[in-house]
Amino acid sequence: MKLTIFGATGTTGTTITAQALAAGHDVTAVVRDASRLTIPDHPRLRVVTADIMDPISISQAVEDADAVISALGPRGTGPTTVIRDSVHSIIAAMDKTGSRRFVEVSGSIVADEGESLYMRYLVKPLARRTFLRHVCADMRAGENEIRSSDLDWTIVRPPSLNDKQSTGSYRTAIDQNLPHGFSISRADLAACMLALLDDPASVHRHVAIAN
Repeated sequence: MKLTIFGATGTTGTTITAQALAAGHDVTAVVRDASRLTIPDHPRLRVVTADIMDPISISQAVEDADAVISALGPRGTGPTTVIRDSVHSIIAAMDKTGSRRFVEVSGSIVADEGESLYMRYLVKPLARRTFLRHVCADMRAGENEIRSSDLDWTIVRPPSLNDKQSTGSYRTAIDQNLPHGFSISRADLAACMLALLDDPASVHRHVAIAN
């Protein structure tokens, strides 16, 4: 497939890009600063430097893409709109160019479906009111933008991410969170996202994932 990946310089985006290339996909990595891209030169890798918040700037990067992946997210826990604003820009660019398939990394913090009473009524409300309040608000705003679009979207909701090696034995659930879904390796998250690209059952669905 021809894939366009936003957030390719981040830890998660780097993992997705590397796995996509290893799987034989043609990848366009959209970055603000090409010097921060750690993926080695590759004959199937095209690097586009653009202002991700400007739909006109990124339109040529998503044109003719079979699928678009966004792994963009905030770098800290302070006030942010990076997810909402980037999603808004990506959707506008895809609408302009006719690209349809969009897969977004969100987070399990945004939803309570499928959670235990302990997580639903204690842990998550506390996190949303305190250290994750800004990140959660931005994730929810980004998800709302996606659901309001006409794209063939899938929202992936991982819990805490780590840099462990791929296990190949991750768990998933559709439109609800996973019991005891506390963490997932970026390698397993990347493998799942690439597998979802041509899975019609995941279109217009929220996919929870955990190890």
